[in-house]
Amino acid sequence: MTAGYRVAAPGTGRRGLLADSLARVNHRQARAELRYGLPADRDRWTGCADLLATPEEFDRWRAGLADWLVDRYADSPDRTTAGYVMTWYLWVPGYVAATLFHHERRVPSLRPADLAFRFSRPRPHPDAIAVLSPRFACLPDDPAAGTPEATVVADERALAAVLRGRFAAHAARFVEAYQPRVRLGKRMLWAAATDVLDSSLWQAGRYGGDEGAGVLDAALVLGPGSTPFTSASTLRPVPGEHGPTTWTRRRESCCFHYLLAQGQGACETCPRLGRRPEHPGAECR
Repeated sequence: MTAGYRVAAPGTGRRGLLADSLARVNHRQARAELRYGLPADRDRWTGCADLLATPEEFDRWRAGLADWLVDRYADSPDRTTAGYVMTWYLWVPGYVAATLFHHERRVPSLRPADLAFRFSRPRPHPDAIAVLSPRFACLPDDPAAGTPEATVVADERALAAVLRGRFAAHAARFVEAYQPRVRLGKRMLWAAATDVLDSSLWQAGRYGGDEGAGVLDAALVLGPGSTPFTSASTLRPVPGEHGPTTWTRRRESCCFHYLLAQGQGACETCPRLGRRPEHPGAECR
């Protein structure tokens, strides 16, 4: 399905400080491979800049997803393919930024030209992300402070603002390219961007062994008034009846999975339910 996608120019630069960061965090997360630069075999890789420059390729991505949905669910509603691809694409810059911020307190370049991803098979979701620029923002006590690759900011709040701004800039490019091709409004697309950033920071802590730290990161990055995002972090604790407190969140956007013919109902965190969930629920598929 992905044959014919254009692949971004390889980020070949020398292996350096950000490459070392990616290698370290790659062993602490299980959701996707993170790497610096593109591999020699680029058959299943596409550059974010190339995809945004030729938005008709989103139609081909959705067509491949529709084939997979039909095989699995015997149905492929238009809004479901639009919702899946919306979340999957935004997850690329959101996941790599959240993971590096949580584990390394570094924020890479999130420009579309500096990111690429690999399609999984047969379900065509991103399963690997490549960072193509060696530059990053960091804190004053980072060992890399003072090197050509590093831009030093004053403190964690400033670093969180860099992450938020870089992700928002990438999301804005996506909204501009994707919204004319789907029956989803701009608010829905920005709601999805909010969900991705909030969930990615939370999950970086959860999968990295310190869920509470991930929750704190989400609150730091997505505080009140974090425009253009549609809300602050919606993470909240759920006291365990006989065990430890767990965490859940209210999603801002809908993935439209419930429209499938073999419908399994709305996700427990779906905004369509019109209530805050009382227990941890499924995130977007």
